[in-house]
Amino acid sequence: MRIVMIGTGYVGLVSGACFSDFGHSVICVDKDKAKVDALLEGRMPIYEPGLDDLVERNVTAGRLEFTLDLTCAVPEADAVFIAVGTPSRRGDGHADLSYVYAAATEMAEHLRRGAVVVTKSTVPVGTGDGIERIIREARPDLEFYVASNPEFLREGAAIDDFKRPDRVVIGVNEDTAGKVLREIYQPLLRNDAPLLVMARRGAELTKYAANAFLATKISFINEIADLCEKVGADVQDVAHGMGLDNRIGARFLQPGPGYGGSCFPKDTLALLKTGQDYEAPLRIVEAVVAANDQRKRMMGRKVVQALDGDPHGKTVALLGLTFKANTDDMRDSPAVAVVQALQDVGITVRAYDPAGMEQAAKLLDDVVYCENSYDALEGADAAVILTEWDAFRALDLARAKELLTTPLLIDLRNLYSRAAVEREGFRYVAIGR
Repeated sequence: MRIVMIGTGYVGLVSGACFSDFGHSVICVDKDKAKVDALLEGRMPIYEPGLDDLVERNVTAGRLEFTLDLTCAVPEADAVFIAVGTPSRRGDGHADLSYVYAAATEMAEHLRRGAVVVTKSTVPVGTGDGIERIIREARPDLEFYVASNPEFLREGAAIDDFKRPDRVVIGVNEDTAGKVLREIYQPLLRNDAPLLVMARRGAELTKYAANAFLATKISFINEIADLCEKVGADVQDVAHGMGLDNRIGARFLQPGPGYGGSCFPKDTLALLKTGQDYEAPLRIVEAVVAANDQRKRMMGRKVVQALDGDPHGKTVALLGLTFKANTDDMRDSPAVAVVQALQDVGITVRAYDPAGMEQAAKLLDDVVYCENSYDALEGADAAVILTEWDAFRALDLARAKELLTTPLLIDLRNLYSRAAVEREGFRYVAIGR
């Protein structure tokens, strides 16, 4: 199949590269010349394990191309995927669909007869109707189809998620569009990946509902962790006991400093706005959003309280800045709120992250960015683990103790056992334990 992917961000680049690895001919289009030039030179605009090798392999094989020119790419395409950003709109939380509709407008004059336009971007219910209306107004006699194919990729594990998905969701209002998408995903279907075909609006809502539910699990276990600290229970025992129930499952029951990233924050807000627009308020999701905002600020206060006494003039070493491991994504990272809370009370922040410091520097001022974990620890009054990078799971605690002015480890990801840390002479502060 001949595929055009509009947008070379996280979703578009990973999806385009994986489709080409299936044997399809893929052209990725982007308006950002610097990004396209970098991709043509083999440099990835995002950090994602294995992506550079995947792109290089398929470019070399002639199955994957990058261009700025949509007008040359679209006319031959069997399917055109829209994978542009849908950030929260300033002021009201609605998803900003300007990039989606601009892509539809620009491609309309160049679509071939029978082409399928597919929204890969996360879009509110009814967006497919809007895309169809835009193209129909420009080409009233054209036979074309609009489908929804939401992505369910985890940053840091996106390639594996794409090639070994829990499910592939396709939203179509015509059988012809369904047949085209089924052919595109045929390599996955041979591996028994579940293919769910539903109406277009159902597919659009499925992505938002899934992300909101996962965000709810995270916020729920975070609040249970707070209760565990008050009553003297261990949240890891509680989460394990919950997770063994196959109606609940263990995933997303790890307490921490709150969710962030490119999906959960904006998607929960967009879902809330959709509920308001259709007079179907989503009170549980509303509570989740509020709880998560409070959670991030609470983590800053937790660090300050652990320092004891007057925090002014003290130094804290932050290990991890990105919202999760194996990504350089700083969007809505808990680190932003934590750093601001520490700086507000006069604490100096030294920080190290394996991939996120370049992005962090754009958001966080007056932070000392360090070369490695131990550089960050030197002279600090406490070490704070904020992101669950593997590099922080096996620190040399004896060396860390020598570098710190005070042997205090604040583990906001529960990577260590209390017994092991205290055996090395540390005071250990964790989440829900």
